[in-house]
Amino acid sequence: MKEHTKFNAKIKQSPAPATSDMARQWHNIDWVKATRHVKGLQSRIAKATLENNWRKVKRLQRLLTRSTYAKQLAVRRVTENRGKRTAGVDKVTWSTAEAKWKAIATLTNKGYKPQPLRRVYIPKSDGKKRPLGIPTIKDRAMQALYLLALQPVSETTADKGSYGFRINRSTADAITHIHRIFSHKGRKTNQPAQWVLDADIKGCFDHISHDWLIANIPMNKRILTKWLKSGVVDMGQVKATEAGTPQGGIISPTLANMALDGLEKELANHFGEKASKKIRQHKTYMVRYTDDFVISGISKELLEEKVIPVVKAFLKERGLTLSEKKTKITHIKQGFDFLGWNVRQFNDKLIIKPSKKNGEAFYSKVRDKIKKLSMAWIGYTNSYNFFKG
Repeated sequence: MKEHTKFNAKIKQSPAPATSDMARQWHNIDWVKATRHVKGLQSRIAKATLENNWRKVKRLQRLLTRSTYAKQLAVRRVTENRGKRTAGVDKVTWSTAEAKWKAIATLTNKGYKPQPLRRVYIPKSDGKKRPLGIPTIKDRAMQALYLLALQPVSETTADKGSYGFRINRSTADAITHIHRIFSHKGRKTNQPAQWVLDADIKGCFDHISHDWLIANIPMNKRILTKWLKSGVVDMGQVKATEAGTPQGGIISPTLANMALDGLEKELANHFGEKASKKIRQHKTYMVRYTDDFVISGISKELLEEKVIPVVKAFLKERGLTLSEKKTKITHIKQGFDFLGWNVRQFNDKLIIKPSKKNGEAFYSKVRDKIKKLSMAWIGYTNSYNFFKG
């Protein structure tokens, strides 16, 4: 709290500093010190989470979200990432050092009211369009600030088989996990799983229950409710948001992850804990990347009759359902696609290679580049043809 008081005192002493002074103050921020201070608080939040001391977690989260160091990091994140030039409905971006320095003092929950999201549609691979909700840059900064306080909790309570939008985890780690599940161990008595449930959640980000999120996400409920109910501007009209968390919000992937965390434990309750005799019989292991996940099984009947009902019941509590069209059960010899990779068993060996769909998309991009290059080369050579003869 000391550094927070110091910062406020500095603002009061200089109510209208020169533009060059504000720019210099932004550039003089000690980012190493700010990061060290925030990481220290995050470690304490993670420790309190492990101890199930939720009162302490709440107190430390409040301390972090009021910290000037955390606010500085939040502003830096939204002004230096890929979406830094993307504006919300207010068409504002913090592109100058002066604007960034001023923004630090505006990140407070006192009188805070998020603005509606700006609806943007991007094309999907199947020809349909995916709706994105773009918050204003101030709302993104507030989400980044509260994410700093929520992330230690989400990382501590996350499923071990979860890899999407996690710290120090990637698609490569998820594929390595899949390789461990389906590869041979060298002993005939310990053969790998032969069947896989390739699951797809229908509109995960669009349908997560607001009531479930507000009741179960350990953060400031008032702020979370304001974000979820902020509405969206679509084709010039303001529409209410009754469910879901917007794809485009900084905190949305973490909220989606926390909504799906617990599925691994639910499977363990029914089919056995890791390394137990029961799970060796069922071989029900899960690998999840945000809303995409696969679950292995010893037989097709086990996955159809027992695993899928457990998954459906888990998702129903959160307002979610499986996509009947995209969810399928396949044998490992037929193979399945996951995160742009194809996993298949051939001659008792597990083969993992880029999926056909991803390969075709890459070749299409290469063809387009070559076509553009060849047309440019033809134009270049034709422009010098008058020298012939």
